[in-house]
Amino acid sequence: MGVCGGPAVRVLVLAAAWALGGGQVRYSVPEEAKAGTVVGRLAQDLGLEAGEAEARRLRLVAQGRRASVEVSGASGALVVSSRLDREELCGKSAPCALRLEVLVERPLRVFHVELEVTDINDNAPLFPVNQEAFNIAELSLPGSRFPLEGASDADIGTNAQLSYTLNPSEHFSLDHHGNNDQSASLALVLTKPLDRETVPVHRLVVTASDGGRPSLTGTMELVVSVLDANDNAPQFNQSMYKVKVLEGSEVGSLLITLSATDLDEEINSDIIYLFSRRAAAQVKEMFTIDEKNGEIRLRGELDYEETDIYEITVEARDKGTPPLSGHCKVVVEVLDVNDNAPEVWVTSLSVPVAEDAPVGTVVALLSVSDRDSGANGRVRCAVWPAAPFGLVATFAGSYSLVLREALDRERVSEYEVEVRAEDGGAPPLRARRGVRVPVSDVNDNAPAFAQAVYTVLARENNAAGAELARLWARDPDEAGNGRVSYSVWEGGGGGAAAGGGWRAASSYVSVDAESGRLWALQPLDYEEVQVLQFEVRAVDAGEPPLCGNATVQLFVVDENDNAPALLPAAGGGPGPGAAGSAASGPGSGAWWAWAAWGAPAGQVVAKIRAVDADSGYNAWLRYELWEPRGKGPFRVGLYSGEVSTARALEEADGPRQRLVIVVRDHGEPARSATATLSVSLVEGAEAALAAAGSSSSSSSGSGLRAAEGGPAAAAAAAAATNVWLVVAICAVSSLFLLAVVLYGASRWAPRAAVLSGPGPATLVCASEVGSWSYSQRQSRSLCVADGAGKSDLMVFSPNFPPPPGPAAKETQPEPPALLDTVSGPPSFPPSLPPSLPASLRPSVACRPFPRRPLPAAALLARPVGRRWWEPGSSRGACGRWVRGGG
Repeated sequence: MGVCGGPAVRVLVLAAAWALGGGQVRYSVPEEAKAGTVVGRLAQDLGLEAGEAEARRLRLVAQGRRASVEVSGASGALVVSSRLDREELCGKSAPCALRLEVLVERPLRVFHVELEVTDINDNAPLFPVNQEAFNIAELSLPGSRFPLEGASDADIGTNAQLSYTLNPSEHFSLDHHGNNDQSASLALVLTKPLDRETVPVHRLVVTASDGGRPSLTGTMELVVSVLDANDNAPQFNQSMYKVKVLEGSEVGSLLITLSATDLDEEINSDIIYLFSRRAAAQVKEMFTIDEKNGEIRLRGELDYEETDIYEITVEARDKGTPPLSGHCKVVVEVLDVNDNAPEVWVTSLSVPVAEDAPVGTVVALLSVSDRDSGANGRVRCAVWPAAPFGLVATFAGSYSLVLREALDRERVSEYEVEVRAEDGGAPPLRARRGVRVPVSDVNDNAPAFAQAVYTVLARENNAAGAELARLWARDPDEAGNGRVSYSVWEGGGGGAAAGGGWRAASSYVSVDAESGRLWALQPLDYEEVQVLQFEVRAVDAGEPPLCGNATVQLFVVDENDNAPALLPAAGGGPGPGAAGSAASGPGSGAWWAWAAWGAPAGQVVAKIRAVDADSGYNAWLRYELWEPRGKGPFRVGLYSGEVSTARALEEADGPRQRLVIVVRDHGEPARSATATLSVSLVEGAEAALAAAGSSSSSSSGSGLRAAEGGPAAAAAAAAATNVWLVVAICAVSSLFLLAVVLYGASRWAPRAAVLSGPGPATLVCASEVGSWSYSQRQSRSLCVADGAGKSDLMVFSPNFPPPPGPAAKETQPEPPALLDTVSGPPSFPPSLPPSLPASLRPSVACRPFPRRPLPAAALLARPVGRRWWEPGSSRGACGRWVRGGG
């Protein structure tokens, strides 16, 4: 803003104007002059002297509005007192002159002063609004005009002359005509088609510039909103989306949220989402999509093994008219999880497996698979138990179950093999498949008996067909290989000696081929066979057949089925009497003997001999005097059978005594035999002759004479044999001398008992009750040395049959056994077979019998066809088993 010259110039101008205008002063001051600016020397211009202005009170008179100027009291100058604004004072009027009245007193005088306020360019162009918004259709044509309201400038003149410009725009321009406010027209012209989707809103700035120096400007912002037309389809930001999801995810799980954009607006950009009409039904069953927000969620259960990838075509459609749509593809990749256990199938099975199958035999073919993939589908296999089978991989997913060790059906007849499969997932899943492998039998086991030796006890006289025992052999094989048949093996040498010959065991017993029952073919006779030893063979039905043997020892238990048998009297003896006999039957007999009158008590007259074919208690005999009862002149030894005088014989006893002696065994029930002894009482010489005659007759083998003739026949016989008297005396003397020699030899010989002879060892028992007779067909001799013993020894041989064949004739003698004389209970030697049944062993202690001399007749009596034990006649003498009559 400028001023119009200095104070001096103004004063001159005012003075001149004052002179010309008849006393009116005119001043000019630019607007916006600073306070204190001197407008003019009003006192001087009014012709006042210095100092007079203050004295005459020179002042301005207000006329209703603020003048913004005042008179300085000291100098009388007109100065600016406040801001001068031409536009405020005069507006658009030009020129802008202020009329002021100046008053001077003494004398009072009024002067008119005109103050012109000149314009400066202090106002910029001003639009009615700072921002103007309007809408233009997107489809408006180029050249379209849109009127605008121009700007105004408070200045005047050149300072108020406006020009308009528009910021650069490819779509719009300004059209301005005229220079003043009334005639000027301003319009916005569309020069290029609009695209709302490209620039939905155009912001333009219209600038108005005035003509001042410097030029001032004013601006207005134009906000042009492009009205949308549905000319854009919705667009996805990707043409393909890829989603990865684990199989087995929960139903309703969010997979992806799709977002499509529509460059249109309002209803034209309102989008709905839906599956394309080309989407498969499987996709619509498995997934759902939210129409509003585009969320795709899981509707069904994903299974990688069924479908590992889904392709979903999604459509985004706006609501414009007509509606437009955009498309995209969503690829859902299903990720595998270890949700499938391995599966094992048996594709081929070769069973049963023979127990002799070689190692490496293929038993089964297996197929293993896992529907999972990757590590989840890698399967490891093993077999349990680890033996005797193993797995061999043939190719991927295929295995062979092979034999690794030899089989034994008898140990394990069937295997439950378990094939175990485990995948490589985390955690791993497992599967099992059981394979039943039966083992077929081969005949590799022979029948085996429970015992190598069977001991069987059978009572004699059993019924034919009676079951004796039941044998059983086990064959662990099965079917025909384990079906056992039994038979008595003839090749085993089994049998027994009977009737002077050898009989095979099969003639006594038989074995049931199927059940193994042992039957008796005939009644067994203990006196014929005591022990039957044979072998039973068990043969299976395999191919080839196998067999096993067992030894059967059949012990026949004695029954008391034999009554005592009386033996014929032996001629001669140590006593004064002589005896003879006449057999009258197996259960009875008649004997005769002589006794001298005056014979002392205890004199042995005769000895009744009997034998029982049974054994043990059944053969243990006792002798009882049945008649005469009471106190007779004779008595009988309970177990010895010796008939001796109970007292001295007297003539009052009569010429003959008839004694009835009963011989009983100890069996249950007891059996007995009766012997009748006729004792003739004669003089001592006649008794000696009778005894000598009897001895001679027996020695010469002339036989025994019957007792039917009585004493008369005996006397006749004695008279007829006087010739032999001397011979008998010599014979008796010889026997006596022999006895003395033997006695002396045994007296000074070592104390030893020597058992000799063939066959097995013998049973020794000291007894005073006589002999227990075993059926024995071999002779035994017993020599007892003289010593401190007080009992005789009696020897019993166990009943074992001799073996068949030539060996029976060539039995070797056993080494002699040294036996001490015993006085206590009997003891069985170690050689007694352990299998001997208890019923065959003595159950009572043997008692010693008194050693007393026996009559010569008793020593010389030898029963025909029987065996008996003949003790020695004195201490140290040998006893032996002898067979009568042969």
